[in-house]
Amino acid sequence: MIEIKNLTKRFGDLLVWEDVSFKVEDGETLAIIGRSGCGKSVLMKHINALLYPDTGKVLIDGRDIHALDYVDLRKQRQKFGVLFQGSALFDSINTFENVAFPLRYFTNQTEEEIHENVMKSLTYVNLEDSANKETSELSGGMRKRVGLARAIVLEPNYIMYDEPTSGLDPQTADEINGLINAMSETFDVTSIVITHDMHSVLEVADKVAFLDQQKLSWFGTISEMRNSNHKELVDFVSASEYQIKAG
Repeated sequence: MIEIKNLTKRFGDLLVWEDVSFKVEDGETLAIIGRSGCGKSVLMKHINALLYPDTGKVLIDGRDIHALDYVDLRKQRQKFGVLFQGSALFDSINTFENVAFPLRYFTNQTEEEIHENVMKSLTYVNLEDSANKETSELSGGMRKRVGLARAIVLEPNYIMYDEPTSGLDPQTADEINGLINAMSETFDVTSIVITHDMHSVLEVADKVAFLDQQKLSWFGTISEMRNSNHKELVDFVSASEYQIKAG
C-alpha cells in the first residue's frame, strides 16, 4: 500500500502543493490528473524518493521511504517500475539491452537468466520479434512498449506511468491502455498513472486524484468522479472530453 500523509513541497518561494494526503490500496490503479504545472510528476517523484518533501511522509508498505538509508532505499526502488513520458530509452543500445539494463544494474543474474527474463518481458508487450532492433527503428508506440518491458523486467510491486499515451494516435493509445490493464492483472501490481488523457483514466483507473489550486482538490473512485458536482473537477473533465471529441 502507498500512503501519502500531509505532503507539502516548495521550490524556493514557489508552492507546488501542500497538505496532500491519500492512500492507494494494494492492486489498485490510481490516476493523478490536473492542469499542466500542477505538480503531478513532482508528486510521482516523491513516491520513489527522487524528490524529498518539505513536510509530510510517503509510506510504502508502512515504511517511510524518505527515512531509509542508501542501501534500503536502493532495495525499495527495485520494487518500482517506471514508464517515463518519453520512454527514456538509451539510443546507443538496442531493444534487448534497454530492457536488460535494470537486470545488469540491480541483479547478479547470469546471461542466460537475463536473456530469459528480457524475452519474457518483451513477449508481455508483444515485441518478442524486436529484441535486436535499434531504438531508431522503433515507432512511438513501440518505444512506449519497450519502456514498459523494461519497467516490468524486475517484476515490481508498483508501476508508475508518466503520461503513457502522450503523443500517440488513438489506436496506439488504446493498445497502451490495454497493456496497463494487462500488467495490473498479470502481476497484481499497484499502479499510478500520471495523465491528461481522460479516456485513459476511464479505461485503466480505479481511483482518481485531482490536483488543483496547489492542493489535492478531489479524490475518489471513477464512479464518484462521474457523479461529482465538484466544480473544478467537472470543468476539467468536461474540457478534456471536449478536446477528445474535437480531435
